[in-house]
Amino acid sequence: MDNPYSGSGSSSLAVALPKHSELSSENLSFLDRHFRAPEDLLHKAPHLLASLRSQCSDLETHVLHLQTTLAKRTVSWISRSFAAKNSLNNLTLNLQNLSLLTSQHGIGSKKFRRVLGVELPQLAKEVVQIEVIRSYVETTLQLEALVGDLEDAVFCFMNWHTGNMFSAKLSSSSMSTDSGTKHEKLLQAIKAMNDIEEVLIDLVKLRPLWNHLLKSVDVRVDKTLVILRPQVSADHRALLVSLGWPPKLSTSKVESGQVSDIPNPLTLMQGEKRRRYSLSFIALCALQHLQTRREQRQLNLLGEKRRSIQLWAIDELVSPIASRMEYHFSKWVDQPAFMFALTYKITRDFIVGIDNVLQPLIDRARLVSYNAKEAWVSAMVQMLSGFLVSKVFSVLAEKYYDKQMKPEVIPSWLHIIDLILTFDKQMHSLVSLETGHFLTNSERIEGLSRGISVLTIFCDRSDWLKIWAKIELKNAWKKLKTELKDERAWTVGDKSQARSHFDLESEHYLLSTREDHKAPLIAESALKIAWEMIERCQNMPAVLPHIQFIRSTAVKFLWYFFKVLLLQYKGTAFQDCDNRDLSRVCMLINAARYIKSRLQLWSDDVTFLEMKVDQDDCNNLGKDDNTNDSCFFGEEIKSLSELEVNWLMEIITVILREFETLSWEYVQKEKHLRQEQEDSNPVETSVVMDLAVSVEFIEPLDALRSHLCTLRTVLNPHDFLDLWRSVADGLDHFISCSTTTSYIRFDDKRINQFETDMQALLYVFRPFCVRPEAFFPSIRQSLQLLKMNKERGKAV
Repeated sequence: MDNPYSGSGSSSLAVALPKHSELSSENLSFLDRHFRAPEDLLHKAPHLLASLRSQCSDLETHVLHLQTTLAKRTVSWISRSFAAKNSLNNLTLNLQNLSLLTSQHGIGSKKFRRVLGVELPQLAKEVVQIEVIRSYVETTLQLEALVGDLEDAVFCFMNWHTGNMFSAKLSSSSMSTDSGTKHEKLLQAIKAMNDIEEVLIDLVKLRPLWNHLLKSVDVRVDKTLVILRPQVSADHRALLVSLGWPPKLSTSKVESGQVSDIPNPLTLMQGEKRRRYSLSFIALCALQHLQTRREQRQLNLLGEKRRSIQLWAIDELVSPIASRMEYHFSKWVDQPAFMFALTYKITRDFIVGIDNVLQPLIDRARLVSYNAKEAWVSAMVQMLSGFLVSKVFSVLAEKYYDKQMKPEVIPSWLHIIDLILTFDKQMHSLVSLETGHFLTNSERIEGLSRGISVLTIFCDRSDWLKIWAKIELKNAWKKLKTELKDERAWTVGDKSQARSHFDLESEHYLLSTREDHKAPLIAESALKIAWEMIERCQNMPAVLPHIQFIRSTAVKFLWYFFKVLLLQYKGTAFQDCDNRDLSRVCMLINAARYIKSRLQLWSDDVTFLEMKVDQDDCNNLGKDDNTNDSCFFGEEIKSLSELEVNWLMEIITVILREFETLSWEYVQKEKHLRQEQEDSNPVETSVVMDLAVSVEFIEPLDALRSHLCTLRTVLNPHDFLDLWRSVADGLDHFISCSTTTSYIRFDDKRINQFETDMQALLYVFRPFCVRPEAFFPSIRQSLQLLKMNKERGKAV
């Protein structure tokens, strides 16, 4: 090749230039790149000379800095070596003295014991100290060499040339050589940082007291990262521009409701472009992997853990798209549905290409815990979330605190929450979380799902979470009021009536549905409204805000409904033991029983079990937190149980009080006959005809039977079982105390009459069990005693 610089007007410079045969291939490539034509010599030579002199000056400064640092380290090493040498000399001298003492004075001498007990342990301590110093010096020199290699590689990478090693404007030959060399320097820098990190990890484990050395190395590595990462990111962005990224966005079709696919430039790149992008992507991933390791080491010192699904290379893809999308978002502030539609459209159109092109590169970079689809979806969600925070929710929150604007804000707030919930489901459907089935709920929330939910907004803004909770609670209360106005709200339904006389031993005794519990329709409506609020926050990406939202919405709403039940009970005229009043109270008992069973069922769900554990661990939820409860809804279940028991006891008390009132004449008559018999001699009589139930005993028995039949029809089987057994126990105690039959000794007529009355009482309870006498132990013993007296009288 002829020398292009030997023309006229350049003879002096041509003389200064070396001969063609003396130039290496790299020198020739350098000259060809900067002097493509003879006229370039005059225009570019001064600038090139100034640039080369500047780079040489920088290199000389760097070399001088390294020489100075090396000299300081050498002096430090020499001083420590002198100290170590003196310690070793002292050790040798002490050992010689010890040998001399042993030979002169013997092992048992006082001086030898002093040496063995005092000087020898001190000597051993000094030896250990010397070993620690030696290890410290060796580690310091090793880290100094590694950090020096890192700084050299970064310096060469930053000053290789002023162009971009991934730029498409360079010629193919020069681009291939320079980009390869610069990429090699980048890999050397990353390798040096990885080697440094390995040493620092060992220091954390084996030498935790060497904090100053650890911090000094971290500071120097941080300085290099501050320089290195922006340059690598800038090179990667320049490469993306050369590939045609980001693609053009068609928003008109989104506004018209039409959706069309957008071509993905990543799937269209071929050959050299694909190779250069792969190198850049892997380098950025390797740099992130290194940074993740460093952060993990530093956080482990504090006992913390961290997991992220974000990738820097993915963020570089989303960043230019975000700048274009935000321009369109700003026009749709009052039409947020278009924002979500456009974001979902772009995420969906590119996700297949992202997975096919980038996931193999992630695997080559050995980023085991990262997934291309997850990172892409997460980055798009966070991009939209950022715009919503700055332009939408901040405005809505400001208007919410304005009393005049508050009424119109609530529908807008609920509307955008509906859009967020739908959008989150769509984005989750784009990512197949195969490992999600093996994670606990808290790990799923804090891990994979955290970045794939717009609800993250409320995890970072507790004030907005409170606003959302208040709006949801108010909306739920409006729904409940509408349901309460319905005439059928406190009715059970036809299905329950069809089961009103089922056998207690049948399969229906295992209550499961509202009809089985005979609960009113309003109880089902209240539970449905509460569950809707729980479902609206099920993808909340943090445990504590998730618990706080449920406590502030669904739980508060349930307490409001409990007050409604109490008001219904207080509005019942519960004095004359009217069957209609009994039915109303039973309806409230059924509602409490049904809600309690459903809350227990919810608490047994894995999600609520894990939330309960996390709630107990956090122990900072204020008044809503009660670690003594065995389940998430423990306090609510306890309150419903108390209502249920109290209302049952009221019914039992009213029934027994009425029986006592109606049977007053019967009891008085028994006392009168007993007194007459005590004043006269017993007379034997024979009864040849069946006796009827005492007239005074008919009315209380009839009222008792009527109440029990009504209660059996309207009360749920579990509570009715407890009720009639408690009534039986109360009647047994009352009758046994009121009619002292032990004084009735030989009057067969009275014995037979009492037995007839008691059999009539047992007959009232026979529909509820096979042997009702088992639930009247005192009356049964009284009857047995009467029969014994009767037989004894006949024997006399």
